[in-house]
Amino acid sequence: MSAVAGELFLIATPIGNLADITLRALETLRTVDLVAAEDTRTAKKLFSRYQITAPLISLHDNSSPKRLDDLLEKLLAGATIGVISEAGTPGISDPGYRLIQMAAKAAIRITPIPGACAAISALCASALPLDSFYFAGFLPNRSGPRQRRLEELREISATLIFYESPRRLNSTLEDLEKVLGDRPACIARELTKVYEEFLRLPLSQLRVLGSERSWRGEITILVAGYDRESSARDPEALAAVENQIQTRLTDPDFIKDHSNRDLVDLLQAEFPHFKRRQIYDLVLEKR
Repeated sequence: MSAVAGELFLIATPIGNLADITLRALETLRTVDLVAAEDTRTAKKLFSRYQITAPLISLHDNSSPKRLDDLLEKLLAGATIGVISEAGTPGISDPGYRLIQMAAKAAIRITPIPGACAAISALCASALPLDSFYFAGFLPNRSGPRQRRLEELREISATLIFYESPRRLNSTLEDLEKVLGDRPACIARELTKVYEEFLRLPLSQLRVLGSERSWRGEITILVAGYDRESSARDPEALAAVENQIQTRLTDPDFIKDHSNRDLVDLLQAEFPHFKRRQIYDLVLEKR
């Protein structure tokens, strides 16, 4: 084993247009001892375009633990290894993170070679707020778990970013509208490719549009973050609060044992997007 450990390079590659690669990325790909790729077929196209001859092996979700152990052993022996995803930046919604974790634990030097990222490219052109965003990756495949995950994200005020497959997009749009409400959103499709498309519409309109067309290509969904003020003005949400007030105020046992303050406390816990004063005024109005 070498007295000096090797180095792991995380190399961003194009997300569609093969011209979108940095000079530093090309130099690194040409000089490393080995490249571990999520999809060797995609990698071979890139290598052919830029005359890269580095040895290539696969590293994907179904790679065995032995493959990871072998790569770590090579790093510990002094090898330089590049990691590339199918497209974009390694470690973001791809299996590269497992090797990254192992290398970090073994005190291997890890060097990012920045470049294309679908999430950031889509965000920049979405016309949604850029100052704060939350990348949620791929949502669960089935509607039930997907809605539960969206409930966890519902009150995040940052712009939400998801990756999705064309075949699940319509069902995902339905769940997004159902759980998050009719928020401003954007679908970014086929980024950097010939048929690149941005659809900037409310979720309800995107859902209707989806029912009238078929989707193709890699898709990024962006949804405006939670807006406390607008949520508190939402007619359906307001009706839900009023209904709960009416239900409790017509319950003799509840009235006997609880004050107005108790009722406000209960309702604010149930409807956190409403200000306490707003709930209190509604309670007094119904009294």
